[in-house]
Amino acid sequence: MRVIRRSAQVHSVRPTQPAIAREKYFFYERNTGVAHFHVETDTDGRFPVEQAAGLLAMHCMVRNQTPSDYVVLVEANTSHLEDLAEKAQKLLEAGRAVKSHVKLTRREQEVLSGVVRSLANKEIAASLNLSERTVKFHVSSLLAKFRVRGRMELVREAAQLPATSIPVSEPVATREARPYVSRIMSYRRPAEASLMSLSGRQAVAQ
Repeated sequence: MRVIRRSAQVHSVRPTQPAIAREKYFFYERNTGVAHFHVETDTDGRFPVEQAAGLLAMHCMVRNQTPSDYVVLVEANTSHLEDLAEKAQKLLEAGRAVKSHVKLTRREQEVLSGVVRSLANKEIAASLNLSERTVKFHVSSLLAKFRVRGRMELVREAAQLPATSIPVSEPVATREARPYVSRIMSYRRPAEASLMSLSGRQAVAQ
């Protein structure tokens, strides 16, 4: 009589199943964003509810919190992230290339330099010997070319341009600084300084 082992037969006909990737669930504190613990799915890919509930209750008891004080984040599948960095880098380079192709006239570059230095339109106009209306026109043109809505966004976008694209001009004294400078110049005149030194010598001689 021939004997066939059942275990050997079952082993020979059982199909090979791929290993199931075990997902990780991270429990973050909602207010601070700190991850306190994590759990993994079992070999069948099921979420371990009992284990997670016990750990969550323990952490809540120690910190005097409630389960609603935590959020759960699932670790991303690595297969989804394989090309993420490469694609993001290509998009970043494409975006920078578009910005570098922004063509500015010489006058727009000069006005942009004033905007980057946080000068008002009136101060830019005075430094470039232009009317304030002309400066406003150039600022509007710059906003349109860089596709931004305000001066702060314009400064941020201009910071990514090559340094040679924005000419550096001499700083312009503001309205608050000019009267102070004129008072210093009028106080220390060479004529008064020579008279004071002469009177001092006469006093010493006497």
